[in-house]
Amino acid sequence: MKVLAAMSGGVDSAVAAARAVEAGHDVTGVHLALSKNPLSFRSGARGCCSKEDAHDARRAADVLGIPFYVWDLSDQFAEDVVDDFVAEYAAGRTPNPCVRCNEKIKFAAVLDRGIALGFDAVCTGHYARLVRDDHGVALHRAVDDSKDQSYVLGVLSQAQLQRSYFPLGGSLKSEVRAEAERRGLSVADKPDSHDICFIADGDTAGFLDKQLGSRPGAIVDQDGHQLGEHDGSHHFTIGQRKGLRIGTPADDGKPRYVLDISPVDNTVTVGSREDLDVRELDAIRPTWTEGVRDGSWVAQVQVRAHGSMVPATVTAGADRVGVVLDEPLTGVAPGQAVVYYDGTRVLGSATISAARA
Repeated sequence: MKVLAAMSGGVDSAVAAARAVEAGHDVTGVHLALSKNPLSFRSGARGCCSKEDAHDARRAADVLGIPFYVWDLSDQFAEDVVDDFVAEYAAGRTPNPCVRCNEKIKFAAVLDRGIALGFDAVCTGHYARLVRDDHGVALHRAVDDSKDQSYVLGVLSQAQLQRSYFPLGGSLKSEVRAEAERRGLSVADKPDSHDICFIADGDTAGFLDKQLGSRPGAIVDQDGHQLGEHDGSHHFTIGQRKGLRIGTPADDGKPRYVLDISPVDNTVTVGSREDLDVRELDAIRPTWTEGVRDGSWVAQVQVRAHGSMVPATVTAGADRVGVVLDEPLTGVAPGQAVVYYDGTRVLGSATISAARA
């Protein structure tokens, strides 16, 4: 099989490429240049896509003895991921840029280009498993639940999954690092990237300020009484506790949390921890890993990349999904993805548009 290995410069993608080579595939490495002005070096686990990352990816490809290229996808990344991220915050929602990047860049732009160049599949270092049978390909959670990335892959279609290759899904992260060391890969001890890759300093509020500017507004309680002021509603997300700068304490003395963000009147509503609990979700733009499902069924759902799965009843229509949770979730924000599972099997994903108690 002719395989295009997406190599970020980290340990996971390097070992994934190594395993593809060892399996006997014809492997070519490619590093995605996603920033117009990449930093020279990373700072610990901050960001990715620096010049250092590109060099690390090239060195790994040299050790593996495979061809290596750098593809400039910075324009498409800016449009499909960064601009979408800014627009979602401006609309009072909380997006997950990793979901959008996997959907629009790694498994759309890269896969499409790879197929056009004659490749059979794209190999990545994602922690997820693919189970193939006569009916197609099923996406499952990784063996290492602490590193599982099936949540951000729930947007992939059956056609995309059939052209995907995830060699790390059956391994523990500790095993992957040990293997990188044995193979002589210099990235064996390189820290994982945990932050939004295009905000290398981790200052999301500062990044959004540069894009959206300052727009002062009111912080109010559920009765509409003003408790304080903010510099921009894009500084907040549902469930946030820190940074509210409210001088007046709550009647019960307990902390307040962000309950709602209204970009229309530029207000942020706060309340108690108990007011964050939701039991029903509405979601739009559903995607399906193995074909469309209509009607209602019992599933488990996840609403954060590293959140827990919760039993629920899912009802799907043509372009909407409703979710009734068996137990409440806290701080669910519009814009997040809800991914539905049957055990370890990923059924699909949708974008949360509303959440109710």
